[in-house]
Amino acid sequence: MFRVIVNPQAGRGKKKKQYDRAIGRLRERGLPFEIVRTEARGAAKELARQACEAGCDVIVVGGDGTLHEAVNGFCNFERCALGLIPLGTGNDFAAAANIPEDPVRAVDLIADGTPVYTDFMQMPQGVRGINVIGTGIDVEILRRCRQNRLFRGKTGYLLSLVVSLIKFKNYEMAVRFNGKEERYKTLIACIGNGSRIGGGIRMCPQADIADGLLDFVAVDNVKKLRVPAAFVKLMKGRILEESFTRFERCEHLEVLPAKPLTVQVDGELYDGLPFSVDIVKNTLRMYRG
Repeated sequence: MFRVIVNPQAGRGKKKKQYDRAIGRLRERGLPFEIVRTEARGAAKELARQACEAGCDVIVVGGDGTLHEAVNGFCNFERCALGLIPLGTGNDFAAAANIPEDPVRAVDLIADGTPVYTDFMQMPQGVRGINVIGTGIDVEILRRCRQNRLFRGKTGYLLSLVVSLIKFKNYEMAVRFNGKEERYKTLIACIGNGSRIGGGIRMCPQADIADGLLDFVAVDNVKKLRVPAAFVKLMKGRILEESFTRFERCEHLEVLPAKPLTVQVDGELYDGLPFSVDIVKNTLRMYRG
């Protein structure tokens, strides 16, 4: 039995046609399923927990935010698996997992596939991430996106990115990984399990969701005159080529900022959350390409 967790936004407006195609295809393929809908922010976490406790596989119909909530509620890992029909704005994790954005093909991937182990990230206070965790300018971008009433989606994200780069400042922090400690004045510090943020920006271009490692990327002490060139490289997925980019792989990483910073986890903002991350492998099984 599949428990299908639906973000109601997926059944409205421009997404309604895709939502109808997804549900129609589930019926065509003869998959046993029942639908539950999130009625408030954070509800997918509890719905996923309930589904797993009932022994159901979970299918998320929505975007990265709904997926983030479901991963945080997931349990009964030995018995239950996770599927995704990506109907969000950016669908960044779906790209990392090779899950088609076409809803019919996404359903077929679940119907014909076998779930395989997929890494996720564990933080303090029980918080999990599955795509990218970061602090710095990415937090400023997300805040500007949510304040922007004129532009939404990818356009709003890119505009917020440009404004944030113009007003950027570096953040002082110490970072511990692989038995050493480094100090940075960084514009952004990200840990990737997935590779993309913001609907296609490859911040962690070499990240692999099944390699059992975290990809740490920091833009360190970049000068204002070099920001335009860095922006171009970032949009092309070539940020690792810049001399001011720091890149490491590890299983555990801890960021110690000089002053308290907000952390974004899969695009969700957390205040007061210690920036300490462990990779969790061979635990979560997911239907993916």
